Amino acid sequence: MRVPFRLAPFGQVVVFSLFAVLAAGCAMDDPGNRFAGMSYEHLPDINLDVGDIQVEQAYKATTEAPNVGHRFPVPPKDAAVRWGQDRLVAKGDRLTFRYIVRQASAIETELPKSQGVTGLLTTDQSERYEVNIVIDMQILDGRQVQGTASAEARRSVTVPEDITLNEREKVWYKLTEDTMNDLNDQLEETIKTAFFPYIVL
Repeated sequence: MRVPFRLAPFGQVVVFSLFAVLAAGCAMDDPGNRFAGMSYEHLPDINLDVGDIQVEQAYKATTEAPNVGHRFPVPPKDAAVRWGQDRLVAKGDRLTFRYIVRQASAIETELPKSQGVTGLLTTDQSERYEVNIVIDMQILDGRQVQGTASAEARRSVTVPEDITLNEREKVWYKLTEDTMNDLNDQLEETIKTAFFPYIVL
């Protein structure tokens, strides 16, 4: 359907090691650690009167703090690219539609914690995660730009200081999913209004 896009005595050590291996195996087998890839093929095609769809990853992701998108089960940049690949379909014989992932960041911000006795009795929100995705779109006739538009979605969430890694990954996954749902609405509306002459009904 898609157009292709471009440690102790020895005996104890053995016992402890065996328990460690078993525990690691259980952690790897935890179904909660498995996340489905995000797909948008279940949504209607957006048919465009162009001969070529170009989906481009222009966002230069970094693994340096405070960036954490590379740790997400589905990085926002990958979800944003997948949307363009899944939903945009060329139905013409000329012109080019460019879908450019300009921004797809996920930022971690440490939050202040309660001090003293209050801190001992309180479970604070320890980090805030914010995902921001920006998509630029163009219609090109050769090298001449015929039309441009952008769509953006931004969401954030905080997590408590006692959250587990598995729970944190679930929060990251849902944050990406919710941001992409917002972006989906923005993209549909933007394409419908900004590129209406190029939509094939």
